[in-house]
Amino acid sequence: MRIDVDAFKVLQVLVEEGSFAKAAERLHKAQSAVSYQVKKLEQHLGVSLFSRDQYRAELTPEGRVILAEGQRLLAHLANIEHLASRFSEGWEPKLELVIDGALPMEPIMTALKRMAEHQIPTKIQLNMEFLGGVQHRFERDNADLMLVKDYRTGPYYSAQALPAITSVLVAAAHHPLASGKGLSLTELQQHVELTIEDSSPVKTYRDELQFGGDKVFYLSGFIMKKNALLKGLGFGWMPDFLIHQELVDGSLKEIDFVGGSRYTFTPQLVSTLERPLGRAGRLFTELILEEFARNEGVTGGLG
Repeated sequence: MRIDVDAFKVLQVLVEEGSFAKAAERLHKAQSAVSYQVKKLEQHLGVSLFSRDQYRAELTPEGRVILAEGQRLLAHLANIEHLASRFSEGWEPKLELVIDGALPMEPIMTALKRMAEHQIPTKIQLNMEFLGGVQHRFERDNADLMLVKDYRTGPYYSAQALPAITSVLVAAAHHPLASGKGLSLTELQQHVELTIEDSSPVKTYRDELQFGGDKVFYLSGFIMKKNALLKGLGFGWMPDFLIHQELVDGSLKEIDFVGGSRYTFTPQLVSTLERPLGRAGRLFTELILEEFARNEGVTGGLG
């Protein structure tokens, strides 16, 4: 025999009202129907739920434990009904995003916060990769969206441009390159270059901005790279939004390289027509474009 889930609702009302008569009135049932439902549950569980020698309908110690578990069950069922209702409105169960660590997190986190405020049922998974690792994971995991610095396009990809970002070639103020003027490529190659490692296992991405010297340290993220730069370990490119304060206070210096010390790239928000976006994916796309545009307006441009 299966447990009647509605019996737990009856228990809840009985405890709140304190009598079978009042509970029956509130439930719009005959008192005998309420008594029968409780008795049937007691017989099924093999325990007495109510102390019947009291004027008020009071739970036994066993009844209190059973009711607490029943309340948890009812909460789970209500959540399932809520999720089913939202899914029927077009919300997908899961939205997976892959983001390049070279992009600013502030607009991304704000967009996700706004997503949470909609109280949607979609579970959101956010993954961070670098360089070729972004597209590799996007394709490997069949993710829904990637925010990427660069990618190999294809016939099924749909991309929307985000505001441009500028990277600056820098070194610590006490590094020998910081005080040089009109530095040549050969002069740069005499020092340790700090760069970000491609997180793709196949390492197919070739970073054309590397300087080709023998002394290269590969790091696993921009926070580590920034710390290494401040230590004077070497020189390298950094997105300007990550080092704005260090350029202002002079702890990092822009290198005077004859080939140029700045470059700008346009990141892309990419989905694939093979996996059409659901309601949550479309909402996130809308919010992320708004937040990047707002962030550009506040900072006067990300680049």
